[in-house]
Amino acid sequence: MMYVPKAMFFTKGKGVHKDHLTSFELALRDAKISDLNIVSVSSIKPPKCKIISLQEGRNYLVPGQVVFVIIARQSTNEPNRLIAASVGLANPADEGQYGYLSEHHSTGETAQKAGDYAEDMAMEMLASTMGLLVSAAVLLI
Repeated sequence: MMYVPKAMFFTKGKGVHKDHLTSFELALRDAKISDLNIVSVSSIKPPKCKIISLQEGRNYLVPGQVVFVIIARQSTNEPNRLIAASVGLANPADEGQYGYLSEHHSTGETAQKAGDYAEDMAMEMLASTMGLLVSAAVLLI
């Protein structure tokens, strides 16, 4: 059986608890996906895969369903430690070509900086598949 997603959505969540597993569960609840069985997959956005809203995506899913996710996750037990986890997307101009999603996990970085970094990594991976050379200067813009 071959399964290629036709639609995808982005979500985010955070959880705070003394126990690592409980904080992850709370983050899944905040992201509105705690009732799903998530399976982590690598970072390819299928060709012609439409990006939809979280609300629309949830209309296709039922509690207990197995769903594939590209997930970025970070945790700490240090009080006041700045942590971030982000997923960046590089979407090709040609919808018939696959794209890249890149996960980034960091400490001491703002959400904006972590998000920018994840997008830069995804862009670099996509550009390299197209035979394009991406310089560090371009990535910092």
